[in-house]
Amino acid sequence: MIKSAGWLLVFLGGAHTLLALTLEGAARYAGEWFSGALWHEGFSDMSPANSALWLSLESFGPPLLVVGLIVLWLDRRGITPPPFIAWSLGILGVVDAVILITTPWPLFLLACILLFAGGRRAAGRANAAPHSDATRMP
Repeated sequence: MIKSAGWLLVFLGGAHTLLALTLEGAARYAGEWFSGALWHEGFSDMSPANSALWLSLESFGPPLLVVGLIVLWLDRRGITPPPFIAWSLGILGVVDAVILITTPWPLFLLACILLFAGGRRAAGRANAAPHSDATRMP
């Protein structure tokens, strides 16, 4: 479950970033991004280049991809991701669903549910496993 959640988070973060850069055309503003044209621009009067930056590279996509990779890294080492990851992402998913219903928030919340369930399953296994020190005879 945890591995599936990690891959789903990687997919959602990567897809959002790549689709924003390609299908939405945000990458065409890269010249302006790296020329310093946005340095003195505010949020109240965003240019198309600034808006494209916040849609793609400065969006939740890249950090979500990193969180997904961290979840996969932890799982590969047998470490259960802490519950605050699922809680934080779950709250973000609910807020996203309320604000903009046409986003893929159900997939986002599915990843959170998988993280919760995988964490609880791992905790249950850890509690059920006998401790080697407790069963050893002196």
